[in-house]
Amino acid sequence: MATTPQASAQPHTESGPAVFPTRSSRRSAAPGTRIETDSLGSLEVPSDAYWGIHTARAMTNFPISRRAISNYPDLIRALARVKQAAARANRDLGVLDAGKADLIDRVCEEIAGGALHEQFVVGVIQGGAGTSTN
Repeated sequence: MATTPQASAQPHTESGPAVFPTRSSRRSAAPGTRIETDSLGSLEVPSDAYWGIHTARAMTNFPISRRAISNYPDLIRALARVKQAAARANRDLGVLDAGKADLIDRVCEEIAGGALHEQFVVGVIQGGAGTSTN
């Protein structure tokens, strides 16, 4: 699936999605990974993943269904449309910056069109009630 890097949720570098700033770690990442840190510590995450440490933790902590959301493209499209509608409504209400809302809108349109579905890696049934999917 072709994606348009300029419209994706994360900024890109030549080697894949860039990492949003997190607390630094002294540990070096293995080749093909990046290190992300949260209040529980640090984890290696694939460097080309659009998801981060919270999704990595969910895959480890909630292996309930062992069937990823990516197996359900209609669900992914529906989630994208709901997030798109929320971004538009919050932009119109003035509580979400128009630039951010437009970026979310464009990425949701890509996802609804079939892009990035492989990035939805958590189980379709998961603890956390969908937080990691969002």
